[in-house]
Amino acid sequence: MPIDPKYLREQYASLSDEALLNIDRADLVETAQRCYYDELARRAARHENAEFDSEPISDGDKPDWLKDASEVLSQADLPGALPGGPMLGARDALEAEGIQCYLIKSELPKEDPATTRVPTHEWRLMVPGNFNRRATSVLDRDLFNADFEEDWRVQLEMLSDEELLEMKPQVVFCGLFDRVERVTRVYDAAIARRKL
Repeated sequence: MPIDPKYLREQYASLSDEALLNIDRADLVETAQRCYYDELARRAARHENAEFDSEPISDGDKPDWLKDASEVLSQADLPGALPGGPMLGARDALEAEGIQCYLIKSELPKEDPATTRVPTHEWRLMVPGNFNRRATSVLDRDLFNADFEEDWRVQLEMLSDEELLEMKPQVVFCGLFDRVERVTRVYDAAIARRKL
């Protein structure tokens, strides 16, 4: 049975700020995540002049691996925008996959106060250096691929039958298919060389 976005929006709107922030975003399907982030954005705009910053400046004590960490995602907050935006969902996705991560929020230097659309904070999501590729792939899969899929679907819907037949994924995304073949080949060769 399809999820009714209108019902979800009403449900999220009825929750207190605390109850909304306690929802485990990693458990939500794509439609529910969008409605959830829409509600957070609505409240952030409503609280533009108030503090609606539910997350700590960083995720507790700095882990030992932070000095050799890789940044897998960053974002600057604009006034009135959703605080942290996808960063909180990204952290949840990595933790659900068992990947250690550390979210850092830092205040940016204040620019001209007359300029209202200047970023106020920067968020950086860090992982141990050897988890960089895996973490970025998890983020692609769990956060970004659904939007990519929807954009592709919309693009295909606008094509004629003849144009659609020319849009074979293996041709349009030849670089992506080539990359998968290459990483698989190199991995298989490493396993064979070590006789594992």
